[in-house]
Formats: sequence, structure tokens, C-alpha cells
Amino acid sequence: MKFDDFDLHDDILDALYDMGFDEATAIQESTIPMILEGHDLVACAQTGTGKTAAFILPILDKIADYPEGKTRALVIAPTRELAIQIEQQVQGFAYYLGITSIALYGGGDGNEWETQRQALNKGVDLIVATPGKLISFIDNGIAQLDSVDFVVLDEADRMLDIGFYDDIIKIFSNLPEKRQTLMYSATMPPKIKTLASKILTNPKEFSTAISKPAEGVLQAAYLCYENQKTPLIESLIEGKDDCQSIIIFSSTKKKVSTIARALKKKGFVAEGISSDLEQKEREDVLMRFKARQIRILVATDVLSRGIDIKDINLVINYDVPGDAEDYVHRIGRTARANTTGIALTLINEDDMYKFQQIETLIETEVFKAPLPPQLGDGPEWKVSSKGKGRNKNKGRYPKKGAGKGNPRGKKS
Repeated sequence: MKFDDFDLHDDILDALYDMGFDEATAIQESTIPMILEGHDLVACAQTGTGKTAAFILPILDKIADYPEGKTRALVIAPTRELAIQIEQQVQGFAYYLGITSIALYGGGDGNEWETQRQALNKGVDLIVATPGKLISFIDNGIAQLDSVDFVVLDEADRMLDIGFYDDIIKIFSNLPEKRQTLMYSATMPPKIKTLASKILTNPKEFSTAISKPAEGVLQAAYLCYENQKTPLIESLIEGKDDCQSIIIFSSTKKKVSTIARALKKKGFVAEGISSDLEQKEREDVLMRFKARQIRILVATDVLSRGIDIKDINLVINYDVPGDAEDYVHRIGRTARANTTGIALTLINEDDMYKFQQIETLIETEVFKAPLPPQLGDGPEWKVSSKGKGRNKNKGRYPKKGAGKGNPRGKKS
């Protein structure tokens, strides 16, 4: 289905044409008509499915011809990176509409607060905000939400994981009862269903395949000891000129710095990004990575959800994520929008149980690749009943065919 088929505002279609948008994704094809018809919506969709455009485009269509000089739409996002990204997409889609928007998020200086305050006082059509920052503006009487007609809660599960439940309830208490509310979540645990029952009215429901990597992701894993991980990464990317955009995910901020320094010493153009950086520094690193001025970005899970960076060739999990769902989000940075990409995971002897849980979740036995000979032997694939990988026999290959399988994700 093409975007022309939605009968959207001509100025929106012109912007989509300029941005190279033509064919709608599954979530866009199914939910844009629901939103245009005025229904509340609860959508369960993983990252990389095009959900941002799915909710932004119909909202822009609804407010395009009725400017009131007041805030008509509110998007709530869990992190400042995601808030910035969504607002940037709003600017692109609304380029010819004359609709004003702003992203509200913390982590900046006093000048940033003042700029946001002035924009809100002047009047802005669409706000994208993190919960805490929005509440600060509400408590100070600056953010006026009584004219909001459309509300989006993006990555609701992530917000509840962070601890924003009370903040979300407070924000909704400041919104008009008569409104259209859209909620998006990668997973749908009971706490999300409870929240949905509180803030949505007779919602339509949409669910796309979750907890499964995109079909275009070529998955593989390496069994290795902790001290083999950085040399392995160097071996994997050395001479791979076709991999011009690489993200390495680590579990801690300290490791981010250590990995980035080690790669720089080897002559790779690499930078680390974590919450230790000031917001402007983080934005600068992301901008240079998107512009291909940085080849390798080392990050914590702050980048695993919702950050839209196109054409990622390779994602490496330096550590196995503790949450199996986070694995899907991490490797979802590659093979976006029907492209292909590679996702590699480095598994030490203590992380084998966690990776087995991931394989159970995605219903796929991930191919276990042999280490390069120069690195020596790694631990043997062995998962104990206590939930930890154990190393008794240091073989380089998985035992009894455990590493056999289709690296493209054939079901076991």
C-alpha cells in the first residue's frame, strides 16, 4: 500500500515524497486508517516497524487545517534521545505544513530550559516530551495541556520499566477527558494492560510479530572468554570495508569507555556514548555517526530502542543483554526497513544461560561460529540447570551439534 492511498494532506504527501517514503509498512497500513477514523489505539510492535510515522502522519493530517496557536498534540517518550528523534521526524513530515513542534527533555543547561519555556509561552502545536521534564513545566504553570486533542504514549513498557508510572498518571490527569489516545509498546505484560485500561477508551488493537528479529538480520554468536572479546571484535571488523556503520552494545558505561579506547588505539574511528556524556556531547556523537564521520559507535542500551539510524551494517553485542527482549531491540538497529544486516553476540561462560533464554524467546537456535584460530580456544557451550554456563572442556566448537543451524534464523 502506498502513502497516496491514505488520502493524507497534500503537503504531508509532498514531504513524504521528498523524504523517499513510498510504500507503507504493515503497522502503518493497518493503524493509520484507525487513527484517522478517531479511534483510541493500543499497538504492540517492535522497533524498526515504522511506528513513529504510523502515529505522526495521521495526527499531522488532523491538525494541519485547524491551527489554533495552542498545543493540539502530545507525544510522551521514555528517553531524551527518542524524544529528539521523534521531533526531528515531525519536522520532516510537517515541513510544508507550518506546524510548530518542540522536544522537551532534561540533561541540558539553564539556557535550554529558557528556550523551551519561551517556545511554550509563544505557543507550539505539537510537543514531544519525556515524562519528568514535562511534569516540571506543568508544575511551573508553563505547559498548558487543556487544548490537547491527541496523545501518544510511545514505548510504554520501557517507561514503566524506568519507573514513570506515577508520572504518566499525573500527566494524564492534566489532559482533557475528551481526547484521542494512542499507546505503543514492544511487549504487553499485565502492567501495560492495566495502564491501557486507565487511559484509553474502547481502543482498537494492533499487534505485529514481537520478540522476533527482522527477517533480514543474519545472526551468529561466538563463545569466548571475557579477555578474548576485544581482540575478537578487532578481528571481525579489520579489513571489512563494507561495514561502514557499526554499533557495539555493552552492559555498562565503564565498558563503553574501555572498548572505545581500545578500538581507537588500533586505529579504528570509534566513539563511546552513554549517560556519562552531556546531552550536547551525545547529540554531537550521534550526528557524526549518522553522517558516517564515526564508523563504530559503542553504546549502552540507551540506543537499543527507538533510535532511527539508517543503514547500520553490523551490530555486536559485547555482552549478552540481561533481558531477552533487549536482544531483539539491540539487533533491531540493523536490517531496518526491509534491508539486511548482521548481528553478532559474544557469549562468555557465565552468559550462556541468558543466551539460551534469548533463543527460546525468538524460537531460533543461533549459529555458534568458531573463533579465529589466532585467539585460541573459547569455552564450550554448556548450560547448567542453575542458569549459568559452565566451562569444563575448552573446545572451540559447540558440543553435540549445539552450534549447528541456519544463521539466518531457521527455527529449531
